[in-house]
Amino acid sequence: MKAFWKNHPALRMVLMLVLFVLSIALVVAGWKMTGQLAGLGIMLLGVALLLAVLALYNAPYQD
Repeated sequence: MKAFWKNHPALRMVLMLVLFVLSIALVVAGWKMTGQLAGLGIMLLGVALLLAVLALYNAPYQD
């Protein structure tokens, strides 16, 4: 899988950008739902997507 991301950097960058914007939007939307359990779930989903962006960023550099 490492070779795939090294050979397709533009795809990786576009995917990272889309996931990053989506995750920030989810975190902000969840934050606006203060006091509701659904808001916490939406924020956690946003944080999970941020971790996915980080994993995509680091994918070509794995040993």
